Amino acid sequence: MHKPFLLALICLSLCSAQAQKTGLIPVLIVDGFSNHDWKQTSAVTKWILEESGRFEVDISTIPADSIQRESWNPTFGNYAVVIQNTNNIQNTRLRWPTQAERNLESYVKAGGGLYILHSANNAFPHWKEYDKMIGLGWRKSSEGYTLEIGPSNQITRIPPGEGQGTGHGNRFNALIQILNPHPINKDYPSQWQTANTEVYYFPRGPAENLTVLSVAYDSTSTKKTWPVEWVVAYGAGKVYNSSMGHLWKGEFYPPAYRCVGYQTTVIRATEWLATGKVSCPVPANFPTAKTQSLRAEHTFKAP
Repeated sequence: MHKPFLLALICLSLCSAQAQKTGLIPVLIVDGFSNHDWKQTSAVTKWILEESGRFEVDISTIPADSIQRESWNPTFGNYAVVIQNTNNIQNTRLRWPTQAERNLESYVKAGGGLYILHSANNAFPHWKEYDKMIGLGWRKSSEGYTLEIGPSNQITRIPPGEGQGTGHGNRFNALIQILNPHPINKDYPSQWQTANTEVYYFPRGPAENLTVLSVAYDSTSTKKTWPVEWVVAYGAGKVYNSSMGHLWKGEFYPPAYRCVGYQTTVIRATEWLATGKVSCPVPANFPTAKTQSLRAEHTFKAP
């Protein structure tokens, strides 16, 4: 057994013991660079999770200084779930240190949970194991398979070189359609409306060990249906990936984050990544196919 894998396994055992002691699930958000508002994204996500009373959330910010960045290497095994909130799509020279990359791989392989938050699936085309962990991401047409959903909910696997690279049209109030039942979406309506969302068309990657949870029709661009949420098995670990959760520069706690359906999904996905189960109930004001459900604007205050 490789030493990093063994250390990750030991840390995960300690993490489990700590979670049982405090009753809260330990979560780490990783941020530091993105073309999105990563500071506010991390702050709102931390608030959503901690307000549920189920989680204790830390944030590890990758240093801006390149020398300091090289020594950045969190102990992922201290946490049941790592939420990845970095994206280098506009500057591919910004990367995690190699040792941190290897440690994340070992952490997930040993049973850790990884949440890929919105544009984090745009990141790191150089990192082949990351591609395997995320399953599908923002990639060129030559870089991996894409999954298109047909009119009868059949999945067509489109090979590299066919179709387009990943993109999205304008944001819109997307109708999320459950494709596969899962603990995360248990008791959800079969369709529910979320606010001001990007639906990625032609998301690409290895698409291995992957289950599509939900899909949405891209009404603003391709006029086709694409995956919105999916989970990936990577070693003994679990990965949740979704294009929901867009928070752009200049926005403040926007409707996409105020959506009760989105917030419920963040909580339930994180709990499932940590425990393999979901105890968070579906709230009575969960959105339906015809109606949105947004929390009040003043509920969240930025730090």
